[in-house]
Amino acid sequence: MDWLHLINTYGPLSAFILLITTAVIQLFYYLFFFLRVALYKTKDKFQSQTHPVSVVICTRDEAHNLENNLPAVLTQQYSTTHEVVVVNDNSFDDTKYFLEELQRLFKHLNPITLTQEAKHIPGKKWPLSVGIKSSKYEVMLLTDADCRPASEWWIQKMQDAYHDGTELVLGYGAYEKKPGLLNKLVRWETYLTALQYMSYALAGIPYMGVGRNLSYRKDLFYRMKGFSSLNHIPGGDDDLFINKVAHKKNTAIVLDKDAFTISVPPTGFGAWWKQKARHYSTAKYYKPLHQFLLAAYSISHILFFPALVVSIIFYHWQAALIVYVVRFLVQGLVLGFTMKKFDERDLIPFFWLLDIWQWFYYLIFSVALAKKPATTWK
Repeated sequence: MDWLHLINTYGPLSAFILLITTAVIQLFYYLFFFLRVALYKTKDKFQSQTHPVSVVICTRDEAHNLENNLPAVLTQQYSTTHEVVVVNDNSFDDTKYFLEELQRLFKHLNPITLTQEAKHIPGKKWPLSVGIKSSKYEVMLLTDADCRPASEWWIQKMQDAYHDGTELVLGYGAYEKKPGLLNKLVRWETYLTALQYMSYALAGIPYMGVGRNLSYRKDLFYRMKGFSSLNHIPGGDDDLFINKVAHKKNTAIVLDKDAFTISVPPTGFGAWWKQKARHYSTAKYYKPLHQFLLAAYSISHILFFPALVVSIIFYHWQAALIVYVVRFLVQGLVLGFTMKKFDERDLIPFFWLLDIWQWFYYLIFSVALAKKPATTWK
């Protein structure tokens, strides 16, 4: 009876204290990290300098994606010398013949065909390493075969981010807007991930980038011995490499809509699950500080809603709702401005529902942290 009395007496109060604690943690992330993206303005370049650029794309059995997207990469408006390196990684479809035909029209296309698998190097790192080493120029711009530039100024806008000391540039890889609930969930998660890695970079704590839209100097790749320290991990050619080499002084971001890339979104939950499980399986290899910051945000989010419900029912519903409203207002303002920056305006009216969905998302995909990652990238 004493235990029941203690639970009845202090349980609701503990839930309310937890509610306040998690709300404060959430507000810290919104005001210290995410607000940086909302307020971000591109720095003016008083002296414009263009660099020769090598666009590198790895593909395996994606002739249909190359047909849809590669022409938009090859017809970029970029006045300085550039090339497009496409690494055909052991494809069995018509990729080889399509690239040979396209090379007749575009002399700056440089196709590379791989006919053997790299032993003990799972994932995409081997073909990407071959593409980088075969490229001619210092500035690398990476994307995927299933991505297309949002505009003909993609190369120009991404390379404009290079200033003195800049060695890598983080871009945004968006998904097409299509009808349906799954499309909104996919784009919400993609936007939220970008909001995190770009805001962390602005705060001087860069921790990842996405291979759909990423640029770095070849010298950085060589200096850090490429992917040699990551070869035993199936994934990580983008996020783990950036986690290893990025720091406050060498990282820049690009939030210009003309610099985005666009991909066709997953059309089924199974395909999305496979994609996200592959991504989250590498998070355990992040630096301890990054793991702590990411975990603190997700755990505070998971605990916030149960604490809110318990506080409303068993403690003091007016006080609990005040805490929720404060968080709601700050969250709405920050997310609203940042969604506009990422050209995801149609998600703004649903942000509060998507925020609730995020609670389920963290629980659903948390099992991916313990799952053994796949050994192939396609």
